[in-house]
Amino acid sequence: MDPTASTPLIRNPLEAQPSPFAGSKIMVVDDQPINIRLLQRKLERHNFKVMVARTGYECLDLVKKEIPDLILLDVMMPEMDGIETCQRLKSDPRSESIPVIFITAKSTKEGKIEGLDAGAIDYITKPIDLDETLARVHTQLRFQQIFRENIDLQNRLSEARRKAAVGAITQGIAHNLNNLLGVVVGYLDLMKTGLQNPQLIERSVGLMDKAVGRVVDIVRQLSSLSDIDRIELTPIKLDRLIRKATERFAEHHKQMPLNADFVIAENLSEITLNANSEIFETILVALMHNAYEAYPSSHSGPRTVQIEFDVVDITDQRFCLIKVIDQGSGVEASVEDTLFEPFVSTKTHVGCGMGLSVARHSARSLGGDITLEPMPDGGTCACLRHPM
Repeated sequence: MDPTASTPLIRNPLEAQPSPFAGSKIMVVDDQPINIRLLQRKLERHNFKVMVARTGYECLDLVKKEIPDLILLDVMMPEMDGIETCQRLKSDPRSESIPVIFITAKSTKEGKIEGLDAGAIDYITKPIDLDETLARVHTQLRFQQIFRENIDLQNRLSEARRKAAVGAITQGIAHNLNNLLGVVVGYLDLMKTGLQNPQLIERSVGLMDKAVGRVVDIVRQLSSLSDIDRIELTPIKLDRLIRKATERFAEHHKQMPLNADFVIAENLSEITLNANSEIFETILVALMHNAYEAYPSSHSGPRTVQIEFDVVDITDQRFCLIKVIDQGSGVEASVEDTLFEPFVSTKTHVGCGMGLSVARHSARSLGGDITLEPMPDGGTCACLRHPM
């Protein structure tokens, strides 16, 4: 063995391993040149890009030009200390998300709390341990990486949900329209073979008219989904809205025997809502239709639909609660979690399944919501919440 051969130096494991965040921009803010040089040398040795500022004002100016991935900020500086510098960084939307690690000679609990209250995420006390500083930088950059990955995952999940919703609506539209058009074509063929039978023609025309009416309803509901952001709101009495909605409900059912008994609360004329009558009536008609269809086909006598109202305060905002209550079979457990999804329905006739989905979308776009709750004695309460 050659005695003149040099003995390899034993190096710190942190020095031997390249940083997984090489290329990240780290800003060092300190009024002491020696501290800047030590930190800059340590960080550059691990392939970080180092930005240097000697005052709080210089830090703020540099951040406006280039956003660093992390800031090492000295607390005790002349003119503007690190606490105020951090507060200004956190008050600016462009820099509020930059992680800040304070470097300070203060080791008291009160000093650390003050820094954390200003928006810092970590503390390093002087004298500085360079390896510890590097480890803390790595930790915070890893947290930032996880945060960005979570944001990206949420965005992709939202996009996937949007595409799934569009796909579900598209499939539902095609399914419902195909069924309805099949009804129309079927009765047209039947009419062609029974031109000498007036009763058959009259019955077929009536059923075709009903099917076409359901197509018009689907198109209207889809239009309300696309135009909801452009509607105009005007003050309208609640009793007028409910009266118009019941009239529309009866008009929708003019082709079938209607045996509904609407029990409407009194004093509705005292309530005025800032609403769009067309959209609001469409929501109410959907809830009335849902309540009417909740009764089993074997139900004898009128199907009672009770309409009540209340005024409540939720998170410092006043809402009107309109409750549409039935005494039907209740919501089936198999569709309870998906009842508001497009084209989910417990009914068997064609052309249904968008009412509640469109109603909730419209209500939420107007600042409200719709919930369904079981009644203690059976039946369901559909609660429409609308801002006063």
